[in-house]
Amino acid sequence: MGYLTTGINHKTAPINLREQVAFSQEQLPEALRDARQYIRSKEVAILSTCNRTELYCANSVEPARVLEWLTHYHQAEAAQVSEHAYIYSEQEAVRHIMRVACGLDSMVLGEPQILGQIKSAYAIAREAGTAGKLLNRLFQQSFSTAKQVRTQTTIGKLPVSVAYAATQLAKQIFSDLSENTALLIGAGETIQLVARHLLRQGLKRIIVANRTLERAQILTDEFNGTAVLLSDLPHIIKEADIVIASTASQTPVLGKGTVEKALKARKHRPMFMVDIAVPRDIEPEVGELSDIFLYTVDDLHDVIEDNLQQRQGAVEHAESIIESGLLTFMTQIRSLDAVTLLRNYRENCEQIRRQEVERAMQALIQGIDPEEVITRLAHTLTNKMMHSPSIQLKQAAASGQQERLDWAKELLGLRESPLEVP
Repeated sequence: MGYLTTGINHKTAPINLREQVAFSQEQLPEALRDARQYIRSKEVAILSTCNRTELYCANSVEPARVLEWLTHYHQAEAAQVSEHAYIYSEQEAVRHIMRVACGLDSMVLGEPQILGQIKSAYAIAREAGTAGKLLNRLFQQSFSTAKQVRTQTTIGKLPVSVAYAATQLAKQIFSDLSENTALLIGAGETIQLVARHLLRQGLKRIIVANRTLERAQILTDEFNGTAVLLSDLPHIIKEADIVIASTASQTPVLGKGTVEKALKARKHRPMFMVDIAVPRDIEPEVGELSDIFLYTVDDLHDVIEDNLQQRQGAVEHAESIIESGLLTFMTQIRSLDAVTLLRNYRENCEQIRRQEVERAMQALIQGIDPEEVITRLAHTLTNKMMHSPSIQLKQAAASGQQERLDWAKELLGLRESPLEVP
C-alpha cells in the first residue's frame, strides 16, 4: 500500500517556522511535480494552510527524503524542520488525514474550513497530475468520513472558528461594535466569515482591501461595504477601528510606518488588529506601537479555548466514526493487494497454458495420437502449476512451519488430514 504523511502544524511548530514552509496556491502545481520527482513517489498532494503544511504520499517512500525535500525547497534549516515535524505511515497516516478532514486536529475543534482546504489540495494535485488511484481512494474516504461526522455529531453545529474567535476578541476591545469600522484585508473564505460574524454583532461599516478590486467588490456587494485596492491601504487605514488580515501574500502588506501615520491621523484612538495569515500580513513590529492591539493566529488559541468545551462532548462520537471509516478503508486497500496477487498468479498460469497448448497443437500437426497429446498436456500443466507451491510446502514441512502448512491446506481447499505433501 504505502501511505505516508509528514509535516508540521500549530501543535508542533511556532508560527515563524510555519511561515517558512508554507506554500502559496500559485506555487503548488510546480512544487508538487518537483516533490514527486525528488522523493520518488508516483503520487503526492500538499495541504498548506495558516496552521499546517503537510505532504500526503502514496507508494513506498523514505520519510527522511520527504522532509529533506521540504527543507530544500524552502531553504529552511533542516534540524529545525526535523525537530518540529511528525511522520505517520500506513494506518496512522490514514487516520491522521481523516482526523484533519473532520476538524479534530484543528486549532478550533471541528472548524469546517479545513475540509474545503483539503478538497482544494486534492483538486490541485489532480490537476498537476500527482494524485492517482491510491490518493484518490484516501481523499474520497476522508471526505465521506468527514461528512458523516458533520451530519451525525454536533461537533460543527456551534459557530466556533478562527473568524468567530477574532470577532469575539474585537468585542472585548470595543464592547459595542455599532459605531466601529472594520478594514478586512483579503477577500477569501476566512475574511467572508469574519465579515458575517462582525455584521451579526452590529458592526457599522466594512471596508475590504484586496489585490484585485473585482474580488473585493463581490464581497462588499454582499455586505454593502466599500471595496479598495491593497495599494489604497496607507490612505484608508486611518478610518478603521478593527483591522483583520488574511491574504496569500508572501510578504507583509501592512508595515509599522503606515500604521504610525494612521494613529496620528486618528489622534491615537485605539486600533484592534488580527493577523490570520501565514506568512504574516502585518509586520510584527506594529504590535510595539501604543494604542495598537495586535494578535496573530497563535494568540487566538486562548480566546477560543472556552468555546471548545461545548464541542468536546461530540469528540468521542466523531472518533468512533473515524475508526469505522478507517477500518472500512484499510479492509478495501488490503484487499487490493490480494487482487494484484491473484492477477499476477493468473497471468503466470495463463503463460504456462499458452505455451503448453502451443506445444500440443504442434504435436497434433505432426500426427501424434490425440489421446497421447491430451494426456501429456494435462500432465505437464498439472506439474508446472504445482511446481512452485510444492517446493514451498516441502520447505515449510522440513522447517516445522505447521501454521504455514495449515494455511496452505485452507488456501488449497483441502479437507483431508494430515496434509500429504507431494
